[in-house]
Amino acid sequence: MKRIVLTTMGMAASVALALAACSSGDSGTSTPSTDSSTPDTSPVTITFRWWGNDDRAARYTEALAVFKEQYPYITVQTSFAPFADYWTARSTEAAGRALPDVMQFDSSYLREYAANGHLLDYTPYIESGTIDLANFDQELVGAGALDGEQVGIAMSTNTLAMFVSPDVAAAAGVEFPAEGYTWEDLNRFIEDVSAADIKTAEGYKTYGSGDYVTTFWFFLQWLVQNDQQPFNDDGALNFDQDDIVEWLTLSADLRDGDLVYPINRGLSLAPLGGFTVNEVVSESSWDNFLAGYSADSGKTNLEMVPIPSGDDGETHNFFRPSMLVASGANTDHPEAAATLVDFLLTDPEVGRIFGTSKGVPADSAQRAAIVTEEGSIDAKVIAYEEAIAETETSQAPVPVKGFGTIEAKWKALGEELSFKNITPEEFAQQWWDEAEMAIS
Repeated sequence: MKRIVLTTMGMAASVALALAACSSGDSGTSTPSTDSSTPDTSPVTITFRWWGNDDRAARYTEALAVFKEQYPYITVQTSFAPFADYWTARSTEAAGRALPDVMQFDSSYLREYAANGHLLDYTPYIESGTIDLANFDQELVGAGALDGEQVGIAMSTNTLAMFVSPDVAAAAGVEFPAEGYTWEDLNRFIEDVSAADIKTAEGYKTYGSGDYVTTFWFFLQWLVQNDQQPFNDDGALNFDQDDIVEWLTLSADLRDGDLVYPINRGLSLAPLGGFTVNEVVSESSWDNFLAGYSADSGKTNLEMVPIPSGDDGETHNFFRPSMLVASGANTDHPEAAATLVDFLLTDPEVGRIFGTSKGVPADSAQRAAIVTEEGSIDAKVIAYEEAIAETETSQAPVPVKGFGTIEAKWKALGEELSFKNITPEEFAQQWWDEAEMAIS
């Protein structure tokens, strides 16, 4: 399968000042023993943190039980949190140089944490064989390499998909558009569902979709569809405020007519959403969300279809690392941390346990271990990525420094836009001011 993956990271956390304030000091990196015949099996305790829901926690619990059987001398203390809370905790830990020994990591934050010396360089552990990346696409390995150090390793890949609930669509009596549909077709579908005025058993109105323009990655995908890479090679923005306004205006009539899922209802459901409580027919997101969506909604028949097409009839999807694994440079047990990292990345049993819930595994042995009965969640995700790979895929945007900050600002302004507190023009100006400061 042909995949175009993100190979250069230029992203930054919204906590840049906090990170910069504590960037001095020893990196915490130690060189592993070259005598692999006498590994140190002294009892050791390490920490592992991730973001996600209860379904992901259950899978990690099962996987770590296997790890404990293989490495009984390593005790792993775990915790997890929703995405936003997760990064607030990591920011606090970074300020005190107390990051976890092993942690799920998002590419949006990789450069800023690495630049301030907070992440362990895995290179010595790869060279010693503690971490075995023989079954990895080397371009994907490069997604976690910065300034000659391997500060993160991609666990999996993903791409954007449109999720559709056939049950909710049937209840609304409106069929989702056929493949090749445009953003305008999506708008008409949303209008039709709202016009049907169908209520759920709990008395809530059914909607076709939320307001898709409030998600930054969707804007980037739309730019790519219009043959416009969002960022230049030198790390500058390659679009202007008029592009932002044009994008936000795509759903202006829906927003003004209260035809998209209400923002106040959505916020009240967090960390769930309208789609997962079966009040919304469709939602666009990363394809590896299928497992979580199915678990949260209780629906086993959710479908994935391509996202809306651009003017040329192609979606121009891009593939990117769905998440990485990293370690705090402050770890007192880098060898044990590297051992856990290797297990999470390469053990076939981990592939069987997680399937595609974190994305399609980067390690080929893990991919091969996934049980893909016809109609299963994992079969659907793998089939979707294979189908997308055969279409007109595009190069993933190379994110810039400050990406975490500007993505968070887009989300916050999106809520204000949904509440009708600001106009698209005001959104564009406020976001632009924040982006210029973050990137510079």
